[in-house]
Amino acid sequence: MAVRDDFDRIKLPRLFARREQPQARGDVAAAPTREDGYVTAPEQFTFWDVLDDEKVPELIWPANIEVYDQMRRTDAQVMSVLRAVMLPIRRTTWRLDPALAPPEVVEFVAANLDLPVLGQDAVARPRTGDRFSWAEHLQLALTCLPFGHSIFEQTYRIAPDANGVQRAWIRKLGWRPPKTIARIDVAPDGGLIAIEQGVAGTSKHRMEVDRLVVYVHEREGGNWLGQSLLRPAYKFWVLKDRMLRIQAQTVDRNGMGVPVVVAPEIPSGVYDPEEYTKRQDAEIKRGLSIAKNFRSGRQAGASIANSGDIKLLGVEGTLPDANKPIRYYDEQIGRSVLANFLNLGGDDSKGSYALGDTFAEFFTLSLQTVALTIADTANKHIVEDLVDLNFGSNVPAPRIVFDEIGSQQRITSAALKELVDAEIVTPDENLERFARQTYGLPEHDKNTARPNRRTSGEGA
Repeated sequence: MAVRDDFDRIKLPRLFARREQPQARGDVAAAPTREDGYVTAPEQFTFWDVLDDEKVPELIWPANIEVYDQMRRTDAQVMSVLRAVMLPIRRTTWRLDPALAPPEVVEFVAANLDLPVLGQDAVARPRTGDRFSWAEHLQLALTCLPFGHSIFEQTYRIAPDANGVQRAWIRKLGWRPPKTIARIDVAPDGGLIAIEQGVAGTSKHRMEVDRLVVYVHEREGGNWLGQSLLRPAYKFWVLKDRMLRIQAQTVDRNGMGVPVVVAPEIPSGVYDPEEYTKRQDAEIKRGLSIAKNFRSGRQAGASIANSGDIKLLGVEGTLPDANKPIRYYDEQIGRSVLANFLNLGGDDSKGSYALGDTFAEFFTLSLQTVALTIADTANKHIVEDLVDLNFGSNVPAPRIVFDEIGSQQRITSAALKELVDAEIVTPDENLERFARQTYGLPEHDKNTARPNRRTSGEGA
């Protein structure tokens, strides 16, 4: 009886070595599946501008678009800073990583974006007329740095692929300039709903999120306007602009001197006080007119009555040096984007090029982060949309990647020799042609070519 009781306590699946069906641990039903709070204002206020907490009136959207546009077009330091950020990202090689996507999908996406596939030889593409250009798109996408956001509208062209299957090909990602954006509708959870475009005097155009590609710099929550890279530099740009004007005025007024006219004495025969005052005022007025109209040059001159005088007076003492504050403001503008190395090694600057290398390394890391943000948005809203339209949402999609910024090495003859000796690279006609072009050597002449000692065995 005791044996029977023990047998009954043993579960049959365990007795016959069967595994029980996996069961969820914990209370899965208690996991929240919807949001109760919100990122933006409640549903009746779906426009993000309502929550904009910018304190400077000139930088409240949309007025800030004009300010940032003026900054990037009129100031040499601001332009240098933006180019220091944008050009390395545009210069590095962008590729398509197949990931787990089928070869057919990879080839189709690569043909649309005109990007080389990672680990494969470059493929010659047809003419680029009426086709999408990744290089042009990247240039415009990076305008999200000065403006905070850069918006594109997707359009496609229906045409057969190499197998005759009708596909939706990217025809254009039309840039929608920030100056033309009139409204941004945001869901309570912070998601983008739609963009409304339209300037004063034109009709409104509403574009839903399913046909948009939106690059946003440092987006927080539902702030699809982003934050300009130039926002921390605005104060220094304004002060520098004022200081430059003062410096120009200082040179203009003190470079030649300020004309000062001493009125001649009134004749001693004038005894009437009223007449005396009248003549004196007339001489002072005449002298002021001479001073205001005085100009330097070969034909310059002035005529003064007897006992009168005219002098060119400069400022007594030392003029204020405007170069120091201007240099300081330039340094702060560069520092706002971690581009401190732009201010090293020049005239009247402190630091060295060795210190600049350290700054440049840290700056390069920041560029990697910006490029990763661009790639992430492009993968979600260009590549995946393209795959979803043509192959379905369940098919894996490739990814846009880029070579590490600053990793490109100059090809030297020594490096080329090491690669050949290590049998990593095999010499061929293309490699020889490249080497001759790179080092300015004459073209290969088969009639006068000498045998290679290594391959012929003469040097053995």
